[in-house]
Amino acid sequence: MSIRVVVADDHAMLRDALTVFLEKHGFIVAGEAEDGAAAVRVVHSVRPQMVIMDLSMPVMNGIDAAEEIRRDSGIPVILLTMHSEEHHMLRAFRAGVTGYVLKMETASDLLVAIREVRRGNTYLSPGISANVVREMLHKGPIRKEVLTLRERQVLQLVAEGKSTKELAAILGISDRTGGSHRSRMMDKLQIHETANLVRYAIREGLIQA
Repeated sequence: MSIRVVVADDHAMLRDALTVFLEKHGFIVAGEAEDGAAAVRVVHSVRPQMVIMDLSMPVMNGIDAAEEIRRDSGIPVILLTMHSEEHHMLRAFRAGVTGYVLKMETASDLLVAIREVRRGNTYLSPGISANVVREMLHKGPIRKEVLTLRERQVLQLVAEGKSTKELAAILGISDRTGGSHRSRMMDKLQIHETANLVRYAIREGLIQA
């Protein structure tokens, strides 16, 4: 039986190419999304067997979207990304991602990742697995997240220039709740200037410079 997948990437051309590639190899692309928030909605709607998504996306990044999907349905997520930095990978697996594939690898690497994840295994591209293991073994405990998932989502939207009213509409919450999340996020980070929040979000990989 063919595997039903959802594809999420903010670049339409890459999304189309990935869809063609997957369908050529017998997969059914049940839905597509241009950002993490849309991916969460599409996955909730079509209930695929797997999600393949980019890490750096507007509105909600792939890691936070993966965490929402894991909490909502447990559907496995493979990140297909250009980011090879260890802190991105560690955050991704802490969020429940089950596959991490670099875009500079061959297309066959993605097929291997899909097969391994379908078997219930975790997959990392060959060129990065040693780095991640070394990071986990020699650098002590993983840093505890300062912000909750919702607060990270609010931080990304604020860094992208969204007002409290706009971010509340995107997240499906009231303006008052959105404002509370925003204030709590700023208090936790002890950052109250938008420019500094943008710099922090870039360092954390929530948005690109």
